[in-house]
Amino acid sequence: MPPGRLEDAARSHRYLSLLERQRIATLRGQGLGVREIARRLDRAPSTVSRELVRNMLRHDGDRYDGDLAHARARDRTRRPRGSRLLADGELAQVVQDKLKLEWSPQQIAAHLRLTYPDRPAWHVCHETIYQALYNGSSGLSRTLTRRLRTGRPLRKRRRRPDRRKIRFVVPSVLIEHRPAIVAERARVGDWEGDLIVGRMSRSAIGTLVDRTTRYVRLVHLPHGHNADQLVTGMLTTLGDLPEHVRRTLTWDQGSEMARHDLLADHFTDGIYFAEPGSPWQRGTNENTNGLLRQYFPKGTDLNIYDAQALRDVEERLNNRPRRTLGWKAPIDVFTPALAR
Repeated sequence: MPPGRLEDAARSHRYLSLLERQRIATLRGQGLGVREIARRLDRAPSTVSRELVRNMLRHDGDRYDGDLAHARARDRTRRPRGSRLLADGELAQVVQDKLKLEWSPQQIAAHLRLTYPDRPAWHVCHETIYQALYNGSSGLSRTLTRRLRTGRPLRKRRRRPDRRKIRFVVPSVLIEHRPAIVAERARVGDWEGDLIVGRMSRSAIGTLVDRTTRYVRLVHLPHGHNADQLVTGMLTTLGDLPEHVRRTLTWDQGSEMARHDLLADHFTDGIYFAEPGSPWQRGTNENTNGLLRQYFPKGTDLNIYDAQALRDVEERLNNRPRRTLGWKAPIDVFTPALAR
C-alpha cells in the first residue's frame, strides 16, 4: 500500500475505518459515552476519546461527523511530517555539537529543555534525535552514530560473567557487612571499582566511580594489572583526594585485589567485596564500564592509552549531564564536596 494512503476499510487494528467513524457518530448521537462506544467497537476507550478530541466540530456544538472525520484523517496521513531538526539548522547544529562530545540523545534532550526554556520548538524528545541519526535524512550525519555509547541502533544482551573463586590470602569483607548508609547514596566518598581488560587480558585500566555523584577516576596500569601493580595505580589515582571523600571501596573478587590489605588505610570505612558472579551489586561501576567501552573498545590493546588519554576520558565523562543527578554533571556535584 502506498505511504500516506488511508483506506476506507481499516488499514490495521491501529487505525479507525470509515465504517467505525460512522458508527461512532451514530452511537454518540444516541447519547452513549466513550466507554460504551469503545466496548461496542471493540476498541480501547482512549482510541475513541482521542478520535473525538481530534475531529469534533468545535464551531458546530462539538458535533462529530464520521465522513468528515475520516477525510481529515486521510489528509493528515498524506501530509509528510518534516524533521524538526531538518527544519531548524541552528537546532541541528546544537544537537550535532553535543553528539560530537559523546552526549546521549537523552542528555541532549534534557539540555535543550533546561538551557532554552523560552524556545519550546527546541524541546525535542530523545527519540526524535535517534530517528534523525538513523534515517539519514534529517540534517544529521549518520557517522555520528559512532559517537553513541554502543555505536549501534540495537541493544545487545549482556552475557553473564563467569563466577570467580575467592583468591585472597588476607580475608575479605563481603558487601553484606558494608555500612548501610552506602546503599542510600547519601554522601560522597563511597566508591565502586573494577578492571576493564584489553585484548587477550594482557592490558587493563582500573575504573573507579563515586556511587553518589557518578564522578569517575581511571587507574593507569602501564606495566600490568596484578595485585601489586593495581595497589600502586590506585594510590596514585586517589592520592590527591581528601580523606572525607575516601570512605569505602566496593570491588569484585578478582585476583587483582589480592593485596587489598595494602589499601585498607586509604578508605576510612573499609573495603568490601561483592558476591562472586554478582555484578549488579556494583551496578554503578558496571554502568560506568559500559560508558567507558565507547572510548576503550573490547578487543583492543589498552596499553596504547597513556595517562593523559585517561585523564581526557575522565574529563569527558565527568562533564556529561546525568539524568540521575537532575541533569547536572558529576564534576558539578563532586567538586563542592571536596571543600567540606
